[in-house]
Amino acid sequence: MESMMVTSPGYLPMAAALLLSSIAGFGQQVNSSGLRVRTGPPSRTVHLDVVVTSRPGEAVKGLEQKDFTVLDDKTPREITSFEAVDESKKPVEAILLIDAVNVGYTEIAQERIQVDKFLKANGGKLTLPTALAVFGDHGIKMQGGYSRDGNALAAALAKYSISLREIGRSAGVEGAEERLNDSLKAIRLLAAYESERPGRKIVLWVSPGWPLLSGPGINLTNTEREGIFNDITWLSSTLREAQTSVYHIDPLGVEESVERSFYYLQFIDGVKKPSDASLANLGLQVIATQTGGLVRNSTNISGLLQECIADNVAYYRLSFEPPATERRDVYHRLKVTVAKPGLTVSTSTGYYVEP
Repeated sequence: MESMMVTSPGYLPMAAALLLSSIAGFGQQVNSSGLRVRTGPPSRTVHLDVVVTSRPGEAVKGLEQKDFTVLDDKTPREITSFEAVDESKKPVEAILLIDAVNVGYTEIAQERIQVDKFLKANGGKLTLPTALAVFGDHGIKMQGGYSRDGNALAAALAKYSISLREIGRSAGVEGAEERLNDSLKAIRLLAAYESERPGRKIVLWVSPGWPLLSGPGINLTNTEREGIFNDITWLSSTLREAQTSVYHIDPLGVEESVERSFYYLQFIDGVKKPSDASLANLGLQVIATQTGGLVRNSTNISGLLQECIADNVAYYRLSFEPPATERRDVYHRLKVTVAKPGLTVSTSTGYYVEP
C-alpha cells in the first residue's frame, strides 16, 4: 500500500525537503511558475462559501441568513454578512483537471472517454464556465480559457496528446516520492493561480490521488514537520480566501482497495501544531474534504462530474469575525448547520486565525 511505504531510519523524503522551501508566510511568492500569492497579512474576517444540497446533484436555493448557524470550535458566531448566490448572478468557474502523473495507461484512456462524455452531454451545453487542465510531468497545463461550449472543449481535448509519466504508480518508493513532490507543487501553484481570480471556483481533480507516505517508516525531523505545517496552513488559508473547493474524483472504482479508499480519514482533522504534521495531511482526499469539496470514487466519472457541477449552481457566502489571538496559525474547527432537516451542508471544515 503506497500510504504505508517504509524508508530507512533517518531518511529525508524528497517531499519534506521540498516543503521546507515552500511558503513560510503570506508575504512570499510562488515563483517557480511566475505565479504570485497576495502580499501582506491575510484578512482576519473569515468568509465561507457554503453549498447546501438535498441529495447529490440537487443544490438547495432560497435559504435565508436566519437558517444558518456557524459553530467555531463549537461556539456560535454572529454572521456579519450573507449572500445567496446562483449561476445567474455569479457563475461558479470549474477547472476539470486530468491527472496524468498518478495514473496508468488504462485509467487515462478511461478518463478521456468519460470526460468526453461529460463535455458532450446536454448537446455540449455546460452548466458552468469550465476550463480543461492536464497535470503531467511538466506541471499543470491549461487547455485554453473558460467556456460553456462542451463540444469545443471536447474537440480541444481530442487533439491533445497526454503523455504518461515515465515513473508510474508501480515504481516503488522513489516513484511515490517523486509523484508526491510534483503533486504538491502542482496544487500549490494552482492555489496561487486561483487566489488571483475573483469569485468562487471548484477544481474537479480526476485522479486516484497521490501517495500519502505516512507510517512508522516515515521519519521526519522537527524542522521538516515545521515546513509541512507551513504548507498546510498556507494551502488552507489560500484556498479558502480564493473561494476554491477541491473535488477528488477517483476513477478506479471497485479496483481501489478498501484500505486505501478510507485511509485518508485518519488525517482529515485540522493540524494544530507542527509536531502533529504529516505528509498525509496534504493528501488530495484530505484537501478536498477540508475545502468543502467531495471525495468520490467511481468509474462513472461523467456522472460524478455532473453531480459536482450541479451541487454548485447555487451557494451561500457568509462571514464572521474570529476571536482575537496573540499567536499565528491557531487552528479553529468549523461547522455550519441549517435549520431544516434532511439537508447536507458543505464548506471549509476549519481555518487558521492570525493576530
